[in-house]
Amino acid sequence: QLQLVESGGGLVQPGGSLRLSCAASRFTLTGYAITWFRQAPGKEREGVSCITSGGGSTKYADSVKGRFTISRDNVKNTVSLQMNSLKPEDTAIYYCAARPGTCSDNPLVYSYWGQGTQVTVSS
Repeated sequence: QLQLVESGGGLVQPGGSLRLSCAASRFTLTGYAITWFRQAPGKEREGVSCITSGGGSTKYADSVKGRFTISRDNVKNTVSLQMNSLKPEDTAIYYCAARPGTCSDNPLVYSYWGQGTQVTVSS
């Protein structure tokens, strides 16, 4: 079964940084658009950032523009999310998801998901 595995979450103070990683097991990420979603308690899952299969195009939610950077390494078969200037409102479980083709903010069109990694921003 195709699997995605996230890592890099944790507890950080406001203004701090974390780097999340999404690794694929049993398939190559080449050819897949990858999106990072997040879900906070009591809230809907929202798209944070997406990168196209070739890495030539990226998208960011307005709430993270200028603070988060998505990148992919097709040799290492990973996608990373560098998160800087973190705020308490960034606290959520972060998931990576893959789909063939283009980016989408609709979680229903993603075929493959990781188990999620907790990010907590608190002093």
